[in-house]
Amino acid sequence: MNQRQVSKLCRRAGMSRQNYYSRRRQRQRREVDADLVLQLVRDERRQQPRLGGRKLRYLIGERLKAHDVKIGRDRLFRLLAENDLLIARKPGQPRTTNSRHSLPVFNNLVEGMTLTSPNQAWASDLTYIRTDQGFMFASLITDLFSRKIVGHFISDNLEAEGCLKALETALKELPTGACPIHHSDRGCQYCCHLYVERLQKAGLGISMTQTMHCYENALAERVNGILKQEYEMDSTFRTKEQARVAFEQAVWLYNYRRPHMSLKYHFPAEVHRPAA
Repeated sequence: MNQRQVSKLCRRAGMSRQNYYSRRRQRQRREVDADLVLQLVRDERRQQPRLGGRKLRYLIGERLKAHDVKIGRDRLFRLLAENDLLIARKPGQPRTTNSRHSLPVFNNLVEGMTLTSPNQAWASDLTYIRTDQGFMFASLITDLFSRKIVGHFISDNLEAEGCLKALETALKELPTGACPIHHSDRGCQYCCHLYVERLQKAGLGISMTQTMHCYENALAERVNGILKQEYEMDSTFRTKEQARVAFEQAVWLYNYRRPHMSLKYHFPAEVHRPAA
């Protein structure tokens, strides 16, 4: 637009040329800022494709600040929507719990419990992963305070062996003297004699859901949902080896790169570290 056209436009709009150029600079700056935001979001999404907008804003905040870029939550969400970067939540998946058995069960010891540090209580759960070569089953143990996945294992079946291997991983990193309560649903994998005996040998308290599984083991269910919805573990993998690699990467990203609102946007591994 030449000078004459600018002058004509300013007269029609009832503004000075100075205001016109000032607004144009502001508009250009907003466009440049938006480009940077989108670049940073896409860069983060390469690692965490389904990470939500609030957590993205937190992760890229320092880099935006370094470039003197300010963006509010509402504007960020509009920008994500305009560029097809909002995440659509996926429907839930079938459960893997079989609580119809004659094995011994235990009372819920964590209900109403106030946690003040890591390694006071753990929550365990199972979830499935689909591949073209058949299903795989992921065993997870999560610290109820830090939200860190402290033990995990992915196996070809629903036998207790996978849960035991996840437990051994968690116990290996447990500080001397720490004896967390182990909480789970009433699935036969957790009620079987081998698993219960290992918990007792390690000196861990044993806690189980009573009636409403999804509420009494909510954190473990939530972690399963995050791995599936945000880290694509609900995909159908071509091979079991591909699923194993993706699962290990998802657990690492969850522990070390996913900020949690409940942890004031810290990473689970950060919160868990003081107890190590």
